Amino acid sequence: MASLWEVSFVVNYHTLYKVKHYNRVHRRLFTNFNRGQNSRWITRLGDSKNNTYRCDLIACASLLQTCKDVRSINQVHAQVFIAGLYQNIFLGSKLVNMYAMYSSMDYGRQVFDRMPDRDVCLWNVLIRGYARNGPCEEALALYYQMQEHGVQPDKFTFPFVLKACAELSALQQGKKIHEDIVGRWFEKDIYVGNSLVAMYAKCGKIDIAREVFNKMSERDVVSWTALIDGLAQNGNDSEALILFDQMVESGFEPNQVTLLCVLQACGRLGALQQGEWIHDKIIQRGLLSNVKISNSLVAMYAKCGNVRVARQLFDSMSRTDLVSWNSMIAGYSQNGHASEALELFQQMQLANVRPCSLTMVSLLQSCAHLIDLGKGECIHAYVVRSGFLSDIVLTTALVNMYAKCGNIASARDLFAIMPRRNEVCWNAIIAGHVHNGEYNEALTFFNQMQLTDVKPNHVTMIGILPACAHLASLNQGKVIHGYIIKSGLESDVLIGNSIIDMYNKCGSLCSSREMFNKMFQRDVVSWNTIISGYGIHGRGEDALALFSQMQQTDIKPDFITFICVLSACSHAGLVEKGWKYFECMDLEYGITPNSQHYACIVDLLGRAGYLDAAKHFIEKMPGKPGASVWGALLGACRIHHNILLGEWVAEHLFHLEPDKAAHHVLLSNIYAAAGRWGNVSKIRTLMKVKGIKRSPGCSLIHVNNKIHSFIVGDTSHPQSVQIYEMLRTLTREMENAGYVPSTNLVLHDVEEEVKEHMLYSYSHSEKLAIAFGLISTSPGMPITIIKNLRVCIDCHDATKFISKIVNREIILRDSNRFHHFKDGSCSCRDYW
Repeated sequence: MASLWEVSFVVNYHTLYKVKHYNRVHRRLFTNFNRGQNSRWITRLGDSKNNTYRCDLIACASLLQTCKDVRSINQVHAQVFIAGLYQNIFLGSKLVNMYAMYSSMDYGRQVFDRMPDRDVCLWNVLIRGYARNGPCEEALALYYQMQEHGVQPDKFTFPFVLKACAELSALQQGKKIHEDIVGRWFEKDIYVGNSLVAMYAKCGKIDIAREVFNKMSERDVVSWTALIDGLAQNGNDSEALILFDQMVESGFEPNQVTLLCVLQACGRLGALQQGEWIHDKIIQRGLLSNVKISNSLVAMYAKCGNVRVARQLFDSMSRTDLVSWNSMIAGYSQNGHASEALELFQQMQLANVRPCSLTMVSLLQSCAHLIDLGKGECIHAYVVRSGFLSDIVLTTALVNMYAKCGNIASARDLFAIMPRRNEVCWNAIIAGHVHNGEYNEALTFFNQMQLTDVKPNHVTMIGILPACAHLASLNQGKVIHGYIIKSGLESDVLIGNSIIDMYNKCGSLCSSREMFNKMFQRDVVSWNTIISGYGIHGRGEDALALFSQMQQTDIKPDFITFICVLSACSHAGLVEKGWKYFECMDLEYGITPNSQHYACIVDLLGRAGYLDAAKHFIEKMPGKPGASVWGALLGACRIHHNILLGEWVAEHLFHLEPDKAAHHVLLSNIYAAAGRWGNVSKIRTLMKVKGIKRSPGCSLIHVNNKIHSFIVGDTSHPQSVQIYEMLRTLTREMENAGYVPSTNLVLHDVEEEVKEHMLYSYSHSEKLAIAFGLISTSPGMPITIIKNLRVCIDCHDATKFISKIVNREIILRDSNRFHHFKDGSCSCRDYW
């Protein structure tokens, strides 16, 4: 009894006979057959003496070549079945091949299974179909089944089977098949050799791929391309370009696949010059009209930073597709041309090209760069309407966009509803919280990530270490450092630099230096970070010694190096040395000073009391001084109580940054130090009229892995009673030791006029934090405090007394630098 599957072909057969085209072809073939024109085909294709059988055989074979879809193949298949040709091995191979060509492997497999006799060609056709269309596991299973049926593979079998191994990354099976190839003496066949190279490369065994390549007695352009592509796909782009040069020198002309591989490698490496050479080759060979080639050129130029040429190429393309638009939009986005990316997207919509999830990712990156929340929300709405929200890459881009635009709540909401999360998602939410200053929350997410199956990677570490640094969370930083060591990530230069910075900002300079010394490889950032660390800790001479060591290496200082060096000189009062390094910037290293370098020199001179020299230096600066330069001089005026110069400097600052609270507060402090309370009141009134609000002073301290924060006069802490009792006790002991409160300044975090009793009763945030640290930690333990503003004179003096009374080291990090208080003195030597 015929199956339903066979009946369907009978029905299709009757439909086929209604087609005039088939009848016409059938009559023509029959006529030619009678004339003897197909005798060669008859001899090869049919073993029956019946002319009708042979004519039907030829007709069906010819009709199969005209099929354009599965439906038309089905119709011819019906004729094959009705004509009794379904067991013919030639037609069977043709049918299987056609079904495979149109990805209809189920039909192809049923044809194959009904064949009574199967030769190696028929097995190869089905194996090739599965290797190309999947599932690739079936291709490998068939390879072993054919041998069980007594059919031995030939040299045409192995390329298909090796392709299946490559797609599955089935290295072990690939190696076994390689052994079969050697045993059957097919290893020297160029097609088999090419397939072996490609298989090993795609399985990540590039060394074995190279070994096979080197052993090949004969090579063609496919051989070279397979290894070039393998090198590029395994992160060896430089080697891929070197091999490409060797290929050209050997006289092989690259094909389109080679050019695509090499252009991608050039883009990833930023190898613009070689990319331009390949561009010339493409023009010479007339391949610029190929859309894939043109798209790769656009992407290469964009990744190399030359978006102007990329756009020229894009505009000159006679035909574009979605990849073309995506390449150009991504190029704009990745090179900081966010506005152009959004404008091009509008043109894309006018061209009726439907965007995909990759388009949305690039646009969201542009919105994040522009901090344009409105456009980002519009794209989010489009993503929801288009059903793209299930795309993990796109959702991660949305999380990143909301975080960069300051809407961390929406970023958290999106992250919470994600059905699955990879390390990129976790990295985005952690980095987003760090970007928004929510460092404690970033650490919370990091701890949650460790409870999942997703393992933190080097990007996670680089993202979370700044959170520890900002919070001065030394214990948490050490735990993360331990995780980095266990994970084998410590050798990563970027991670090493982040660890140095973390220890610097957590007050552990010795740990920072130890990490620096352990690094096998250093870059300019490594040196800059350690020099900066010594500078902010007041160790100017040590910072300069490190700079001298750097000069003995192959790493050249950059403009940031000199900012670190000059800042270190400023904090340590090394005026002559600072001036010397400033002068050598341009003379020895060709680095033109910018506003940050000029600000460092003004600060260097001003702190040391050379206010007139600082003013003269500003007046001779090339170009107009920026706010950082004037701000450095105003800070010096506050230190040295120079009212007239301070007023003159403040006028410039109020013009440049009229709404910045810090400038008003500094001038107010200058007036307060001189007892000019009327002027203080005017400054405060001016600030209220302008709506200028200064940041309230806040101090943080870590106790038992928990952050405790305090503001001036804070009584909200659960242990507030004990804290104030400790402050009263300390105040009595300090007064007995000779401490006299300083009441001549309007402090940053006090709203009303300074009154002496406020220094004891309500107190400043750093004093509250110190008192809490004393009652909450073991005797003798160092106490580390972080303050968001510059420490005031009174708190600085008081902390020196406290360190001696309680016999503890107190480390205070303010907005400018570190102060290490010990035995009644400070590491800054009161020069701050």
